Amino acid sequence: MTNIALYTKISTLPLTIQNEVNDFIELLIQKQQIKKDKTHPKAGCMKGIFHISADFNEPLEDFKEYMK
Repeated sequence: MTNIALYTKISTLPLTIQNEVNDFIELLIQKQQIKKDKTHPKAGCMKGIFHISADFNEPLEDFKEYMK
């Protein structure tokens, strides 16, 4: 649909409905802007937050009898 065809359709509507169309267009623009504003975390952004203990790979005392 071309801009002229869209303008022609909107201009034939009553003024109250044209205002509703304008409000809807504004809503769509805001929605699109919100999608653009969302940022995704980058790899490595949590570096230094989590620490793994030195004995992480060691067997747990509670499971020694199962590990025999």
